[in-house]
Parts: sequence; structure tokens; C-alpha cells
Amino acid sequence: MTDRIEAAAAELRPLLQEFILWARENAPGSDSNLVGPVVLWHRLIASDNVGRWKRADLRTVLLDRMPQVVEDPDAAADGMVPAVRAYLTFLSETDRLAKGSSSLKELLAELDDLEDDFVDAMEDIVVDQDEYEDDEEDEGLGDFEPFADELAELPTIRLRPDAELAAATREATLITKARDLAVWVGSERRVGETSLLTDAEITEALAALGLPAPTAGGKALADSVPALWNIWNLAIDLDFLQPEGEDTVSADADTADWPFEEDDDALDVWMAGLHSIDYGDPELEDEEATIALSGLTRALLVRVLLATGSKPLAELRAELAEAAAEYDERGAEAWAAATAQYGDPLNPVLDWLAGYGMVEVEHDQVRLTPLGMEGVVHLTDDADIELDARPAIDAMTALDLLSFSAELPEEEADAEFAAWMELREPDRAAKELLEAAAEDDADALVRVQAASMVGSLGEVAVPAWQDALDEPSLRPYAATHLAQLGVDDAPPPTQADTHWLILDMLTISAGLGRPEFVSSLDDIGNVPNLVNLLDVIWKVPHPHLEELLEAIGKAHPDKQVGKAAKRALFKARSTHN
Repeated sequence: MTDRIEAAAAELRPLLQEFILWARENAPGSDSNLVGPVVLWHRLIASDNVGRWKRADLRTVLLDRMPQVVEDPDAAADGMVPAVRAYLTFLSETDRLAKGSSSLKELLAELDDLEDDFVDAMEDIVVDQDEYEDDEEDEGLGDFEPFADELAELPTIRLRPDAELAAATREATLITKARDLAVWVGSERRVGETSLLTDAEITEALAALGLPAPTAGGKALADSVPALWNIWNLAIDLDFLQPEGEDTVSADADTADWPFEEDDDALDVWMAGLHSIDYGDPELEDEEATIALSGLTRALLVRVLLATGSKPLAELRAELAEAAAEYDERGAEAWAAATAQYGDPLNPVLDWLAGYGMVEVEHDQVRLTPLGMEGVVHLTDDADIELDARPAIDAMTALDLLSFSAELPEEEADAEFAAWMELREPDRAAKELLEAAAEDDADALVRVQAASMVGSLGEVAVPAWQDALDEPSLRPYAATHLAQLGVDDAPPPTQADTHWLILDMLTISAGLGRPEFVSSLDDIGNVPNLVNLLDVIWKVPHPHLEELLEAIGKAHPDKQVGKAAKRALFKARSTHN
């Protein structure tokens, strides 16, 4: 579908540009920018001819499709129908309303008929969005948002390498239990509607997992084994169990192979079940009390994280009891009920987190494991909260270093580089950095960062620079640095090398915004120099050449430069095609 959208958008762009110019004089009160989505979806779902419009098309596009795709329902409610009215008039007056279309009078009458319904649909979206935002603002016990500022101020969190984390996932007892349950389920086991398993099957499953059978009581057996159902749900989260219709479930073919040998496969499984942490929340007889303590596991995790990974259990218990009472009017009562049922409301929380490999409790101190730290970082990212988390220096690859350093202040980036270099011989470090920079020739920022770091190593980096001469995206940097180092037999930098360096610089400045981009163009030289450059730079096979030429044509205030950029863009596209 994405390819179809892009193709249709390219097809429509010239027509829409003409309409915008027409509307300035003929329909100045309409917002011509609102027409684009309507015209695009008309082309995609209603007509293969952009000029053929029928009355039914308007209802299909405006009432059926626009409510699903509109980005600004307020603006659409105010101006989309008038804008479409102007566009249809433009098609008619410029003889672009194709054969087979309804008449302009019929189209405008249909717009009048559906305008109220369209406005109502847009207003419904606005109401729904407002209600959703209100719901999001209601903080719960497990929400991370109230701690966003504190989390942002935490010192850098260092994450362990994948190999270590994968090894830890293989030791997670809950994943092993989920595997054992799935293996016990086997192939095409029938499940019931009210209780997934019969009492006899529940007894067998408990035995397979090594879980104790509940003591006799007044409740049905299925209602007395929440631990079993939590593991059942975890097995589904991990894809160890797969539904095969409404009343049949089977173990996945690979389930019995857990723990998986490949690190990536093991980590993927663990990540798939990360949100199972919610199964650690206390489950109480009273459903409302259970709801009052929902999010307790997340609430514990964020507080341990804020304590930089370790916090006394007694402090956690006191803080969470207070938070439960604050966030729900039944929180204090629910806390007391959980104390009566579990001895400590945090017992089921800590049991689940320990079973999933995320915490350890020793001497009444709760500590995040490396796997737990990785998981909490992912949870904060899911909550769109910024956190300074990076690989540990000894686990940081050259590409990690380059990617992180590009986003850091200069002094901090220098410190990361210095710490990373302490673990490597300089010649080996140079080779790793340049190899990482060569992985993606479209990433100019990483390339410049690598060239700067390797350049600081001096003559020891000469072999790495010489190897980099064979890499097109790095050759300009290699030739320049080898020349600066006075290396014998090194090829001198060519004009094409210089032009590549300029294009890399422009690529980076373009990402910083229009003012920075125009400033970097001014740094190249005056208007005649810039025009002369554009007359030749279009030959360079840079991955961002065409978009840069297009950006220069739009951003530079001088018309000569704009025309030169357009000529260069035409030549570049012609050569490419």
C-alpha cells in the first residue's frame, strides 16, 4: 500500500501545485492544503482517473475514509469541504473534469448535502481525542509519567551486552515453566469456555509445573490457581502456546527447544514477555481491591530504578503503601487485604520479577539485575520518557560509540571516546571505527564523527585510512587525512573528494533546520561561487545529492542559486535514470 500511496502522490503533485496557484486568485478564502488528502484517497479508492469525480466518490472519501486518516480534525471541520468545493471548481474551469464525471452542479450539491455529516464526524474525532487525552492524564499506581523529570536526571545507565543478557534469559525460571506448561499442553488440546482446563487437567498441569495443589475450599478449582493461569498467559505472550481455532490450543513447534542457542532468539522471547510483569500484581478475592493495586509491579520497578538500581525493601514497602492509598480510594484497604493474603503485598511482585530474571533480593535489599535494568529501560521508552541509557563501555561497539557520541555534547563525547580507547589498541580502534562508518553510506553524521575520532589518533591510523581508500563513502576522508599526514604514495584528494565532503557537511546542516542549512551554504562562498559549485557537484554519486539540490533550490534566497540548483537536480536525475 505504501508504494501505491507514494506513486499516487507523485502523480498528483503537479496538479495540486497548479490548484494552489489557481486558488490564490480564485478561491482566496479556502485552505488549499486541505485538499491533498482528499484528492490522494480519491485516486486510491474511488477512481483510477484523477479527473473523474462522481457524486458517490465524495461520500466515500469524505465520510468513509477521511475520519480514519485525517491528522487535524479541527482544521478539517473548518475548511476541508470549502477547499474541496474550490478544487472541483478548479477542475471544471480548467477543463480537467474528465468524461464520466458528475456535473459540477451535482458535485457541489452533494457537498452541500454531506457537509453537516462531515463536520459532525470531525467533531466526534476531536471529542474522542480529548477523552483519550483525559484518560492518559489520570495517573495510576504503575504510571512512569509522574517520575519523568527524575528519570531524565538520572546518571547514565550502562547496559550489558546481548550475550550476557541472553545468558540471563536462559536462567529465567518463569520462561522455563511456560515452556513446561506448553509442552504439557501438547498438540491440539481442547479448551473449555468457562474454564480452559478440566479439574483433572488442572491437577496434571500443576504437577507438570511443580506448583502446589490448592487446599480444599468453597471455590472451584479453576478459580483457586491464579499462578497457573499467569503462566498460561505468559506462555501465550512468549508464543509458546498458539491458538488453533476457538476451542483448540497447541504448543509451538520450537517451544521444547527452549532455552534457544542463538542470543537474538533468546532475547526476542524474553522481550515478548516483558509486559508480563503485570502478572506480578497481587490478585485478591475482591476484584475492586485487585484493581486498586494494579500497577504495583511497575511502581516498584520505577522506584528501584530511581534509586540507581538498588533500594531497601522496607523503604519500598512504605513508599508503595502510601502510593496505593494516594492513587485509589480503596488503596489502603487493598494493601491490608494483600498483607493478610500474602504476608507482604510485595511478595507476589518480587516472586514474579525474580522468576523473570529482573530483580534479586538479598539482605532485604531489592536490586535490579542487568536483565532487569534492560527491561525497565524498555518500559520507560514505551512510556515515551527520556532516559540516558547506553551500552557499558566494555560492551560498546564502534557503531554504538559513533551513534551515541553524535548526539552528545563535545566534552561528554570526548570522555566516551577516551574510555572506549582505553580498552583497545589504537590501530585496531581506527579500523573498527572506519568499518562501522562504512556500514551505511547514507549516514553522514556517523561518517564525520568517525573521521574526526580516527583523525585524532595520528600516524597509528595510517593502515586503517589506507584500507578506507577502497570504500567510496570514506575515500574522501582517507585521502585528505593521508595527505595531511604526508604519507608517501597516498593518492591526493580529488575535486570529487572535496565535493563529497561538502555534501556530507550540507547533509548534516540540513538536518539541523533551515537557518543552519542556509548558513552552511553561505560558508561555501558567495553567489557566483555557489552557482559554479552547483554546475559541477551534480556529478557526485552521493546518497543525498538529489534531496540536497532540491533543498538548496527551495531554501536559498538568491534566484540565481535557486535556478542553478534546479538545473543541477535535473541533470542528476537524468543521469540517475
